[in-house]
Amino acid sequence: MPAVAKPGKSYKAKRPTRVEFELEELADQLTEAKNEETEVVLTVWGWDEVVRGVITEMDSRTTLVHVYRNGETIKVPFLDVMRVSSPE
Repeated sequence: MPAVAKPGKSYKAKRPTRVEFELEELADQLTEAKNEETEVVLTVWGWDEVVRGVITEMDSRTTLVHVYRNGETIKVPFLDVMRVSSPE
């Protein structure tokens, strides 16, 4: 009997790892933007488009960042946020 090839395993791309200092810096930027109620642009790992809006809540229990824009709230996992910047 001929050998049957097993299908290869497909692995999801892993989120880039970051050191604690980078995560603290990111948390500080998000907290400052929330306190000042300024509009931000978030680059999110695995998302095709950036998230733009005002941070309304940072939920420590679910580790989600709530971003509000145009009557809609988008919830972004904190660890997936790769960069915080100001709108141009």
